[in-house]
Amino acid sequence: MKVGIVGLPNAGKSSLFNALTQAGAEAANYPFTTVEPNVAIVPVPDERLDAVIDTVKATPTVYETMEFHDIAGLVRGAHKGEGLGNKFLANIRETDALVHVVRAHGDDQVIHPEGRVDPMADVETIETELLFADLEQAERRLDKVAKEAKSGEREKVAEKEWVEALIEALQAGRPARTVPVPEDAPDALRNLAPLTAKPVLYLANVDEDAAGTGPDGALLPPAALVAHAEKLGARAAAVSARLESELGELDDEEAAAMRADLGVAESGLATVVRESWKLLGLISFFTAGEGKEGRAWAIQQGTSARRAAGKIHTDIEKGFVAAEVIGWRDLVELGGYSAARDQGKLRVEGRDYAVQDGDVMTVRFTP
Repeated sequence: MKVGIVGLPNAGKSSLFNALTQAGAEAANYPFTTVEPNVAIVPVPDERLDAVIDTVKATPTVYETMEFHDIAGLVRGAHKGEGLGNKFLANIRETDALVHVVRAHGDDQVIHPEGRVDPMADVETIETELLFADLEQAERRLDKVAKEAKSGEREKVAEKEWVEALIEALQAGRPARTVPVPEDAPDALRNLAPLTAKPVLYLANVDEDAAGTGPDGALLPPAALVAHAEKLGARAAAVSARLESELGELDDEEAAAMRADLGVAESGLATVVRESWKLLGLISFFTAGEGKEGRAWAIQQGTSARRAAGKIHTDIEKGFVAAEVIGWRDLVELGGYSAARDQGKLRVEGRDYAVQDGDVMTVRFTP
């Protein structure tokens, strides 16, 4: 999964990227520090997989991964090429989802490109640039599909009507995700790849003294940002990029102890992963065997066992016969596959079984 980290200059994107990935992207107090998008592939730890591996004595451990793209700060007029806008917008198109970092801290030492701290105004600036960029691209696309639609081909006609509806929505300030893709033109969205169709996690970069103020130690994003996310069907969360940077300089035990002292329930990486998983409707299933690799696989919620097998290998999907399935907790509590089988907890499921979050699967297939 590719996630683009976007926002205004000095919103805390690169500092957050460094903390999440420990990749050392340059961070400085002026715009355009990040000219090329920094990219880091980060393993996503999963305590459930760890427990399964310990139980069945699997080795090695392979976690699912997230690919973070730290995309340089957009400025007002980016859709016209201001700053390095066109290049940045092209980088955003390559991602599956956006983490929109919004400055919500009051550190006077960090310069704001527009001379004030106003989270919702910053959100509006970024979203306006993305809307304008989509509008220009949709208008160019309409010129092409309008000519193709003259053939009367159902798919081309449907795509033309969709692009027209999309242009109307964008002109009214509504993102592309609010315009359903027609059944007769299922590739219309992919052909255009609008920026405002991507799912968004608004991530407020808050003061470090906000640690532990929310329920269960969560950091709280501004209420207005939460309301805005809910209105758009997006998600909102908060981290402190400065706190994450400080914790990133400690070893794991020291960082965990400091989090406990501050009342912070989880790391910034855990927050971003959890919220991104929910945003994209992802779940994880596991494969593990004694002396064999133990691995996590991310799939869309509702994926069938046969399609999930295709994540492991396309040949396994083609030759799918059945899947032995057990919930990870049952497997751990029973002590392994043998006891689970004896007690009837290891089920045999067919190709259409909807895989559940935390399932441990062994797939039977014909080569």
